[in-house]
Amino acid sequence: MRKTIRTTIAALGLSVLAGTAFAAEKVTYLFPAPDFLPAFAPFKIAMAKGYYTAEGLDVTFRVGKGGADVAKQVGVGNVDLGGGIGDTAIIVRANGIPVRGVAVLGAKALTQIYWREDAGIKSLADLKGKGIGVLSFQDTTYYNMLAALASVGLTKGDASIQAVGPGGIIKLMISGDIQAMSGTVEWAGAIRAAGVKIHMLPINDIFPAMAQAIIASDKIIAERPETVRKFVRATIKGYVDVIKDPAQAAKDYVAAVPQHKGKEKVMEAIMRGYIDLVYGTDVENFGKFDEARLKAVQKFYVEHNIVREAVPIADTYSNDFVK
Repeated sequence: MRKTIRTTIAALGLSVLAGTAFAAEKVTYLFPAPDFLPAFAPFKIAMAKGYYTAEGLDVTFRVGKGGADVAKQVGVGNVDLGGGIGDTAIIVRANGIPVRGVAVLGAKALTQIYWREDAGIKSLADLKGKGIGVLSFQDTTYYNMLAALASVGLTKGDASIQAVGPGGIIKLMISGDIQAMSGTVEWAGAIRAAGVKIHMLPINDIFPAMAQAIIASDKIIAERPETVRKFVRATIKGYVDVIKDPAQAAKDYVAAVPQHKGKEKVMEAIMRGYIDLVYGTDVENFGKFDEARLKAVQKFYVEHNIVREAVPIADTYSNDFVK
């Protein structure tokens, strides 16, 4: 009897030790906008296919209030990692927020400039006096719009820029209460689906804006570099899945996000739009920052008074966590 008890206790002890040894590391990631948006589909695919679990991570997704807000939360340590744009660190480090990009999730800009074709707008200069939608005043959709206006000599005071969130942008563009937006592929798709004709101007035609990025604080990079590397690696796998097979990725995404049930074809079209306008097809170098592009973005921002001062570019990014 005593031998049986000892054996049972020993077995339980080994079980506890094994559970401790293999416990997944908890990581909290903050999105800048609602996480059901197709812009974040690769993250959801990575989660659904077990890529984070395979890296030994227990990931929790939360939602913030735009890229600049996410940067603040990451910078002060309220969350482990977060989502911004490749140039977010250029904007916030000048304000003392110690974050940098650790992976850029595309070769081109995340957002484009769109306007209603019936609004009498033929060029960026015609945005003067128009209603323009952005996600928030703490988001890079706003900074990209300021840059677009600055490229033709306009300032934020020359237009009525409104921070109304993704749903508000779509609704107001459809109703005509705003005439233009700095927005994403899926927002444009929803507006077109409502029968509104819109024109798209790639923001890359204006200045070298950037795609989404995973951002981390200097502190977590110093203290938990392997955690950052594992999260980046798992996330990039989700992006590569989309790039290589958008049709299958759309099915995987809809299965993971039930509120999109029945919209596989719509999601596939959105994903193909992202591949064309944002991600690119270079999966071998996906995630790596281009320092020359970062320098060009910062130069444009400083010259047009969008940021108050330049910061060392080497402090705004790291390619150490991509492969």
